[in-house]
Formats: sequence, C-alpha cells, structure tokens
Amino acid sequence: MQMLFQADVGRQTPDQVRSTFWVAGDPVEPDVRGFAEDLFQIAQEQHARIDTLIAEHSAHWRLDRMPAVDRNLLRMAVAELIGVKSTPFPVVINEALEIGRRYCAPESINFLNGVLDSIARGLIAK
Repeated sequence: MQMLFQADVGRQTPDQVRSTFWVAGDPVEPDVRGFAEDLFQIAQEQHARIDTLIAEHSAHWRLDRMPAVDRNLLRMAVAELIGVKSTPFPVVINEALEIGRRYCAPESINFLNGVLDSIARGLIAK
C-alpha cells in the first residue's frame, strides 16, 4: 500500500518507487518483500481495471475525491483479489481492514469494507 501511495501521491513511475522504497526502511524478510513487489506489479499492470472496479463499487465517490490512503489501500486489496488466487477473498478483505485501522480515518473502515465486499461478490459471480 505504501508503494502505491508513493507512486500516486508522489506521481512517481514504478521504477522510481522501486529504486527508493526499500532503501529508506527497516530490513524486510525476502518473502514479505516479494509479496509486496508482486502486489505492486499487479496493481500497476491492472491499474485501469482496478480503478474501474473501485469506481463501479463505490457509489457516489470518485477516486480523485477519496482520501489517498483509502484509494491506495483499495487498489492494493483489489490487486490481491484479482491477482493472487491462493488468498481467499475474506482474508484479503480482513487484512485490508486491519491496515485501514492503522492508517485510515475510523469512518473509512465501513466504506472500505463495503467496497471490497461488493467487488469480491462481483468477482465471485463471474
């Protein structure tokens, strides 16, 4: 989510994000870094599809009007929903909400849950 936030708010290319993101932080386990890189890659490759899904399932909210943290948390979770078939949808949603509880405003949690649940139900129906 932080990589997506950096790309979005900082208007950086994926290569720019990758070149700076891992340098500044604490050491990260290789499997955690790999998973984060995979989600970032999926989110970048599927950007248009992900943003369309979010827009379709977030009634009365345009992406550019959402708080940046909420928007990028949704992008991360939707990337996992569509790109990581081994993770059950409820687990993806729960993990996203846990991250949201840490980084988002309290009133965002119900919104995030509703949007992600709606997207997941739509993906299951297909």
